[in-house]
Amino acid sequence: MGTKPKISLVIPVFNEEDVISELLRRIEAVARVNRERFDLEVIMVDDGSIDESVEMILKVQSELEIEIIQLSRNFGHQAAVMAGIAKSHGDAVVIMDADLQDPPELILELVKIWEQGFHVVYGKRISRAGESYFKKISASVFYNFLRWLTDVEIPLDTGDFRLIDRKVVNSLTSMNEKSLFIRGLIAWMGFKQCPMEYQREARYAGETKYPLKKMVALAADAILAFSEKPLRLISKIGLSIFLIAVSTSVFVLLAPLYTTEYQAPGWLSLMLVLLTFGGFQVLCLGVIGSYVLRIYRQTKNRPIYIVMDEFKKIG
Repeated sequence: MGTKPKISLVIPVFNEEDVISELLRRIEAVARVNRERFDLEVIMVDDGSIDESVEMILKVQSELEIEIIQLSRNFGHQAAVMAGIAKSHGDAVVIMDADLQDPPELILELVKIWEQGFHVVYGKRISRAGESYFKKISASVFYNFLRWLTDVEIPLDTGDFRLIDRKVVNSLTSMNEKSLFIRGLIAWMGFKQCPMEYQREARYAGETKYPLKKMVALAADAILAFSEKPLRLISKIGLSIFLIAVSTSVFVLLAPLYTTEYQAPGWLSLMLVLLTFGGFQVLCLGVIGSYVLRIYRQTKNRPIYIVMDEFKKIG
């Protein structure tokens, strides 16, 4: 690439005081070893932490020059990532969580693949240390289900750990999405993309900041943002039920003409039919309501995050 590139490292932080010291130590080691290869810009986005995360960033002795962005409250992981991307100045941006499950030492490998002409280099997990069997299975089910629902090819076993070129950054920040699923948006944009296989490490310290509730919310955003199939499926199922109902009605009306043994279904059968139809209607309203809710959020046009403070720590 001629001149030495600048790489922006974006790290969302939420209650990670136990990890900060080791995180900065390893990032500093990467920056020192590769200083002849690239310049490293570190952007840490505090997503409304209630512990000493920011204080730890300021306290840890490091040669790194770090830009710290404090959000006014907890807006969520995806919003924090977008805040960091929007503030980046590098020729490429590396997105990495603070928990050290995605090793900082792999930044060089990401850069090497990017220099071959790829616009997106995403980390593809070949193993997931420290994660429960339930999380591994649920992640696999979700990505296969999402792939079936959408026409967007979102790679399996990937997270937000990736490098994106400045062209991708500019396209991403120009969008006005309120329900964010960043890896899906990047896949949807296209560009030249390449996987980098790696072994995901166990969390260095503390507990996961993505419990089941947040995982379900992210999955819902992903499905509703990239798929119209739920609406189409409702129409198809509704039509099928209507045809069954018409056929059953015709049978009930005509059966007495051909046999005296037929007896009309009683109260139990009637209630089962009513409950089936009622439950399906409520389900349809719920799915449609979820789409309407996202339209409502989009039309309000509120920012996805609010920055409370910005400052730099000079190493």
